[in-house]
Amino acid sequence: MPSLKDLKNRIASVKATQKITKAMKMVAAAKLRRAQEAAEAARPYSQRMSAVLANIAQAVGGDDGAPKLMTGTGRDDVHLLVVCTAERGLCGGFNSQIARFARDHARKLLAAGKTVKIFCVGKKGYDSLRREFGSLIVERTDLREVKKIGFENADAIGRKIIAMFEKGEFDVCTLFYSEFKSVISQVPTAQQLIPASAGEAAASEGATAVYEYEPDAGAILTDLIPRNISVQVFRALLENVAGEMGAKMSAMDNATRNAGEMINKLTLSYNRQRQAQITKELIEIISGAEAL
Repeated sequence: MPSLKDLKNRIASVKATQKITKAMKMVAAAKLRRAQEAAEAARPYSQRMSAVLANIAQAVGGDDGAPKLMTGTGRDDVHLLVVCTAERGLCGGFNSQIARFARDHARKLLAAGKTVKIFCVGKKGYDSLRREFGSLIVERTDLREVKKIGFENADAIGRKIIAMFEKGEFDVCTLFYSEFKSVISQVPTAQQLIPASAGEAAASEGATAVYEYEPDAGAILTDLIPRNISVQVFRALLENVAGEMGAKMSAMDNATRNAGEMINKLTLSYNRQRQAQITKELIEIISGAEAL
């Protein structure tokens, strides 16, 4: 049984931890609002760009002049998985959910006889995936020193993906991230980047309208698809930041409550043991007095 001093030190330690988790919760709550606004602001542009891309892709159809980023290589033997996670932990199961989703997808592809390559964006995804797929990780981007995610960060990642495709290193590229729904809900999402998939966008408003393009549609696609890849990566990074802050806020709130419950239990144990010790001393005093 721990001594009174041990219990007192433990209570003080848990109280100090509770202060830290409460402060982290408040910081995450402050960052969440800005991150959520940024993620929600990026969605309309991303969706509208996909709709325009779908419209132009319909105009091009199976034209031989269509860029390879839209038509692909004609094979699906080599798959590149771009896994976007957070750089830091203490956010519950946020990172593990994305990594698990990507891991399950990789296993299915490997079981089907496909070649899998992994591009990790974020430290936590790399740490999780390297245990099983360390030999499949071909590229890694670290954003720990980036205070605020900007389009230039996403554009650099997009350019790396395009450069790898132009070198013939893969046939299909899929982006993995977590879409922010609410503080307690972040949904792991997979989105195909290459070949450019515009199936959902084709049903969007205005995607079925008929337009005339100047210059020709193929030339527009050549410029638009690389930009769209960077835009989709940028949206994924913003969604991840919002999801990370929401998950961290929820996790720190739970940790603060758990610390409070532990403090109550330790305080109760401390009081009981102290009371037992006082009672024992009183009995000894009374027994001594009666002996005299």
